Amino acid sequence: MLMARDGAREDGHKLHKRWLRHQAFMAELAQNKEWLEKIEKEGQQLMQEKPELAGSVRKKLGEIRQCWAELESTTQAKARQLFEASKADQLVQSFAELDKRLLHMESQLQDVDPGGDLATVNSQLKKLQTMESQVEEWYREVGELQAQTAALPLEPASKELVGERQNAVGTRIVRLIEPLKERRRLLLASKELHQVGHDLEDEIVWVQERMPLATQTERGNSLQAVQQLIKKNQSLRREIHGHQARVEEVLERAGAVASLRSPEAEGVRQGLDQLRSLWGTLRDEAERRQQSLDAAFQVEQYYFDMAEVEAWLSEQELLLMSEEKGKDEQSTLQLLKKHLLLEQGVANYEESIAQLSRQCRSLLELGHPDSEQISRRQSQVDRLYVALKELGEERRARLEQQYWLFQLSRQVDELEHWIAEKEVVAGSPELGQDFEHVTVLQEKFTEFASETGAAGRERLAAVNQMVDELIECGHTAAATMAEWKDGLNEAWAELLELMGTRAQLLAASRDLHKFFSDASELKGQIEEKRQRLPRLTAPPEPRPNAASMQRALRAFEHDLQLLVSQVRQLQEGAAQLRTVYAGEHAEAIASREQEVLQGWKDLLAACEDARLHVSSTADALRFHSQARDLLAWMDGIIGQIGATDKPRYPGSSAPSW
Repeated sequence: MLMARDGAREDGHKLHKRWLRHQAFMAELAQNKEWLEKIEKEGQQLMQEKPELAGSVRKKLGEIRQCWAELESTTQAKARQLFEASKADQLVQSFAELDKRLLHMESQLQDVDPGGDLATVNSQLKKLQTMESQVEEWYREVGELQAQTAALPLEPASKELVGERQNAVGTRIVRLIEPLKERRRLLLASKELHQVGHDLEDEIVWVQERMPLATQTERGNSLQAVQQLIKKNQSLRREIHGHQARVEEVLERAGAVASLRSPEAEGVRQGLDQLRSLWGTLRDEAERRQQSLDAAFQVEQYYFDMAEVEAWLSEQELLLMSEEKGKDEQSTLQLLKKHLLLEQGVANYEESIAQLSRQCRSLLELGHPDSEQISRRQSQVDRLYVALKELGEERRARLEQQYWLFQLSRQVDELEHWIAEKEVVAGSPELGQDFEHVTVLQEKFTEFASETGAAGRERLAAVNQMVDELIECGHTAAATMAEWKDGLNEAWAELLELMGTRAQLLAASRDLHKFFSDASELKGQIEEKRQRLPRLTAPPEPRPNAASMQRALRAFEHDLQLLVSQVRQLQEGAAQLRTVYAGEHAEAIASREQEVLQGWKDLLAACEDARLHVSSTADALRFHSQARDLLAWMDGIIGQIGATDKPRYPGSSAPSW
C-alpha cells in the first residue's frame, strides 16, 4: 500500500525504472487476487459450517474486500500517474532527439559540396534526397508527437516543457526547408551542366562511331554484295533517324546551357558546335552513301537482269535450233503446238527486253562510267532477241510445212482410197437380167455417179487448192506435191471415164432389154389383134348388119395404125442395137425382130383377108336386105291389089319397071 501511494517525482532517467517496478507490482497484485478469492470461499464455507461465527467472519471479509478495493484503486491511480509522467518524459526526449538530428542536418547542409563531376553531383543529390526524406519523416513525427501531446492530460509544468521542445523543433524544421530547396536547385543546375556535357560527349562518340559506316566507299562487286551494303546503310539511316530526337533534345538542352554566361558553359558551347557539325556531316554522308549505293544497285541489277536475259535467250535458242521433226501428222502437230508455245514465250519476253532497255537508258542518262560497256551489251541482247524471233519463225515455217505435207499426204491417201472404192463400184460387170433389173441398176448408178461426182469434185478441188497454195508459198516438197496432184487428177479422170463407160453399158443394156421387152409386148399385141379378127369377120347376131361389121373392121384397122409406129420404132431400135452388139446379141436382136415382123405381116395379111371377107359378107347382107325389102314390098302390093286403095310403090311414087 505504501508503494502504491508513493507520489514522489524522480528524475526523468529514474522514471522509467519506477514504471517498470510498478508494472511488476501490478502483475503481482493480479496474481494475489486468486488468494483473495480463495479466502472468500473459505469464509463462506466457514460461515456455513459454523453459523455462530458468521457475523465476525462476514465483518472480517468486508474489511478485506474494502482494503483490496482501496489497494487496486491506489495502484491504478499510481499507474496513471507514472504513465503520464513517462509519456511526458518520452515526448520531451523525442523532441530533444529530433532537435539533435535537425541540428546535425544543418551542419551537413553547410558541408555539402556541389562536386566537380556528374558522379559527385548525383551522389550529393542522393544524399540531399535522403535528407529531404528524413525531414519529411521528422515532420510527420512532429505531427504525431503534437497529436499525442494534445491527447495527454499533462500537468502544467510538463505541458510547458513539452511545448517549449515542440516549438523549438518546429522552428528548426521550417528553417531547414529553404536551404534544402536551394541546395536542390544548385545541385540540379550543376547536374544539368555536367549531364549536358556528358550527353554531348556520348552523342559525339555515337556519331563518331557511325561516321566510318557512312563515309566508306565500298560499293560491292555483285548484286548480292550491293544489297547487303544497302541493307546496312538503310539500317544506319534508320538508326540515325531514330536517334535524331535524342540528338535534338541534347542540342536543345546544350543550347540552353550554352546561353548562360559562366565559365562552365564554355565547354558545353564547344561540345554543342562539335556535335551539331558531326551530326550534319553524318546525315549528309549517309544520304550520299545511299545515293551511291542506289546507283551501284541499278548497275548490278542491270548486269544481273542482263545475265538472266542472256541465259534465257541462250536456252531458248537451243530449243529453237532443234532439228526434230514429226514422224506423222499427229507428232508433227504436237511439235508445232510446243513450238507455238515457245514462240509465245519469246514474244511475251519482249517486255523484259524493253525493261532492260529502259534500265540501260536510265544508266546512260546518269552518265555511268561503264556506259559504253552497258550500251554494247544491250545492243548484243537486242540483236540476239531479234535473231531468236527469226529463228522461231523459221522453225515454225519448217514445222508448218511438215505438218501441211503430212496433212496433204493423208488427204491424198484418203482421196485415192475413196476413188479406188468408187472404181470398184463403177467397174461392176453387172448389167441386169431383164429390163426392170437394168432399170433399177441404172437408177442406182445414176444416183451413185451424181453423188460421187459432186463429192469427188469438191474433195479434189480442196486438195488441188491446198497443193497450189503450198506450192505458191514455196513449200520445199513442191515437186512431190505436184506429182501427188497429177496422180490424183489422173485417178479421178480414170474414175470419171469408168463411170461414163459404166453408164454407157447400162444404157446400152437397158436399150437391149427394152428392145426385147418392147418386142415381146408388141408381139403379144399383134397376136392379140390377130386373135380378134375371127370375131370381127363373124356376122353379128341375132340380125347380121353389114354396116356394123364394116365399122368394127374400120375400128380394128385404126388400132392397127397405132401398132405401125411401134413396129417402126422397133425396127429402128433393132437397127441401132445392131451397130452396138454383135454375135449372139445381134442374132437374138435379128431373130426377135423377124418374129415381130413376121407376126406383123401375118396380121396384115389376116386383116386383108378379113377386109375381103367383111366386104363380101356386107354385099351379101345388103343383097339379102334388099331382097327382104322387095319381098315385103311385093307382099304389100299384093295386099293392096286386093284392097280398094290404089296401090303404092315403096321408095318411089310409081313403079320403075
